[in-house]
Amino acid sequence: MNNKVVLAFSGGLDTSYCVKHLKEDKGLEVYSVLVNTGGFSEEELKDVEARAYSLGVKDHTTLDETAYYYQSCIKYLVFGNVLKNNTYPLSVSAERVTQAIAVARHAKAVGAAYVAHGSTGAGNDQVRFDMIFQMMIPDTEILTPIRDNKLSREEEIEFLRKHGVEVDFKKAQYSINKGIWGTSVGGKETLTSNQPLPEEAYPTQLSKEQPERVTLHFEKGELKGINDKTYENPVEAIQALQEMAGPFAIGRDIHVGDTIIGIKGRVGFEAAAPMVIIKAHHALEKHVLTKWQIYWKDQLSVWYGNWLHEGQLLDPTMRDIEAFLEHTQENVTGKVFVLLAPYRFQIEGIESEHDLMSSKFGSYGEMNKGWSGDDVKGFSKIFGNQSVMYHKINGTLD
Repeated sequence: MNNKVVLAFSGGLDTSYCVKHLKEDKGLEVYSVLVNTGGFSEEELKDVEARAYSLGVKDHTTLDETAYYYQSCIKYLVFGNVLKNNTYPLSVSAERVTQAIAVARHAKAVGAAYVAHGSTGAGNDQVRFDMIFQMMIPDTEILTPIRDNKLSREEEIEFLRKHGVEVDFKKAQYSINKGIWGTSVGGKETLTSNQPLPEEAYPTQLSKEQPERVTLHFEKGELKGINDKTYENPVEAIQALQEMAGPFAIGRDIHVGDTIIGIKGRVGFEAAAPMVIIKAHHALEKHVLTKWQIYWKDQLSVWYGNWLHEGQLLDPTMRDIEAFLEHTQENVTGKVFVLLAPYRFQIEGIESEHDLMSSKFGSYGEMNKGWSGDDVKGFSKIFGNQSVMYHKINGTLD
């Protein structure tokens, strides 16, 4: 009889409860797996592993999916300049989809009859995990102890104590979820519609006061260099920029959006590197892409971000949009000059051999070299011709 269950494990209260419940109440062999997407230190990973074994798991695995996360998600979020509701760089939602895919692959490798996660019934993650599992491992039964048992935090703690687990899960004032593409911050203020998060709620405090200028080097839309240093791996470039920009306490905001299950949600976040990269990339694109490339990118990128947020990364339409986004990046190569300062940053300009703002053809509002005044007269007459006909025929401007 196959009694193996693969559990998405973080080491927190909910997933600790899941281990004991699945092992003691369900009689299952628990294979815990932590999927690292850039938010854990080596010490934290060791602590989680030790906790898993202390709870009685059969086996614990740590999967480093940071590179896959970048290649499958983050790269296209940059290409599309994706900010959910013009605010949020999809820090957690994109991360959860990547984690769900990794857990599903691990469950298949283990040959598990069951797969489990610790999501509650109130948020987006339950849908993201369930949907990915149903697509990738349809014959594996999904177990969700927290959602199904509707337990309070106190009941979870009491259950663990009864099973001999020393509980030291103090209720944190703020819920923090850290990854390479930003950190979410939830607290009592984000449960309201009017209260901001206090300064102390953000994990990265202001520690740099003197403004700094940095030069970002993009190659075909990807961040490949900062100042005089080149990075083979864009993940390393993102991490390096985070180290530079984070201490300025920039990239903070509160996102308000529609959850997958239909209610409104509000969450704070800090994402210094993601926000600087997206805005710098966007500035470079405005110089090197045509207006219709930019227009269609905007339409598709909003849809792409919304669908990713709702866990639909595996929808084949996403591959179609990614192919379009990738093609638009052919000439998105150059330097972007950025000023970093306390609580803010400013895009100061760009340099690129593909810059369409070229003095060879003219200077906006000053002079032109590529056309004559008569050319403009004729163009203006033809360009407005249909509107002229409409108003004359219908007498709307009489």
